[in-house]
Amino acid sequence: MNNEAEVHTIAPEMPAMFDGMKLAAVAAVLYIIVRCLNLKSPTAPPELTYQATPLNRFVLKSCPLLTKEYIPPLLWGKSGHLQTALYGKMGRVSSPHPYGLRKFLPMQDGATATFDLFEPLGDHCTGDEVTMVICPGIGNHSEKHYIRTFVDYAQKQGYRCAVLNHLGALPNIELTSPRMFTYGCTWEFSAMVSYIKKAYPQTQLIVVGFSLGGNIVCKFLGENRTNQERVLCCVSVCQGYSALRGMLFGETSSKRPLMMEDADLSRLYTATSLMQIDDNIMRKFHGYNSLKEYYEKESCVHYIHNVNVPLLLVNSADDPLVHQSLLTIPRTLAEKKENVIFALTLHGGHLGFFEGAVLFPQPLTWMDKVIVGYANAICQWEKQKPPCQSGTRSEKDCSEDKP
Repeated sequence: MNNEAEVHTIAPEMPAMFDGMKLAAVAAVLYIIVRCLNLKSPTAPPELTYQATPLNRFVLKSCPLLTKEYIPPLLWGKSGHLQTALYGKMGRVSSPHPYGLRKFLPMQDGATATFDLFEPLGDHCTGDEVTMVICPGIGNHSEKHYIRTFVDYAQKQGYRCAVLNHLGALPNIELTSPRMFTYGCTWEFSAMVSYIKKAYPQTQLIVVGFSLGGNIVCKFLGENRTNQERVLCCVSVCQGYSALRGMLFGETSSKRPLMMEDADLSRLYTATSLMQIDDNIMRKFHGYNSLKEYYEKESCVHYIHNVNVPLLLVNSADDPLVHQSLLTIPRTLAEKKENVIFALTLHGGHLGFFEGAVLFPQPLTWMDKVIVGYANAICQWEKQKPPCQSGTRSEKDCSEDKP
């Protein structure tokens, strides 16, 4: 009888205990979701670092996206990892199919550079002829969805677009020399720019680089002052600035042509990181004595201070591929040079920057619109600025001319 009484008194409490456990489990899952998706993270305008020059004030007034709140999709857009994963998996939503002509450029070492050329689909806001020369991210090319989406938008805004295809990135284009794209080689991009300048002697250039491409374009402009001729401005998005500091991707500055069979292929097959591939293969392939020397000499951090055209550097604070410590480079540069604006968003991941109400992102991203908006502002500034501000003279020089 006592045992039966105990059973009867305990049994009614069991369902309540299980309900409490379920509720606790649901609460724990919701907590994890909120934390992982950063749902409590605020939205805000980009953090801007710049000098208050007439040009920069004009740009920020003419390109309001740089000063307005960037609002990612509510449910997942505040997670840099999810933004990056979505960009990597699908690139963009409802990606268009712009039509371009593929150009082939023979290089001195036997390599064949290729780029795709897209003509404008409307008049530019200034009425001028302007060409965007675009360098995609690592292993990317003109057929990637995020590139196609950006090119289509730029074409409709009156820009001609030339998009470099990194060596070895297109599966249907064979390599004609024992060399492929790497982190810091500017040869192919330089060849594309030279072609555009010769083919379109009246055009002005907007230089655009995404991720690894941002390193290449900034290094290209800083390597030689003549590379900045006819360049109105440069935009770099989500680059890391220093491979040595960030231990990012492989780089190149080819010296001795080393055939792949000379490399230690057994180490290549057992490599578990890009850094090991760089050390065992790429630095030897291009004649560097150490991985440190290889990374150091091919990062734009050593050249970007030589860039004197207007420069917009864009990064995201939640980019899982670019460490926060690397962002001191563009921030310090913008503090010291009057032609630089550094924009740091709270969210966006690596080349994500999706926008959308709750779940589904829009086809165009914040990144697409900011690049074109900044380019439009620079073109309008060039159209209306005083004659004394043409050429290499600074705004300070011009102000000294005023009575």
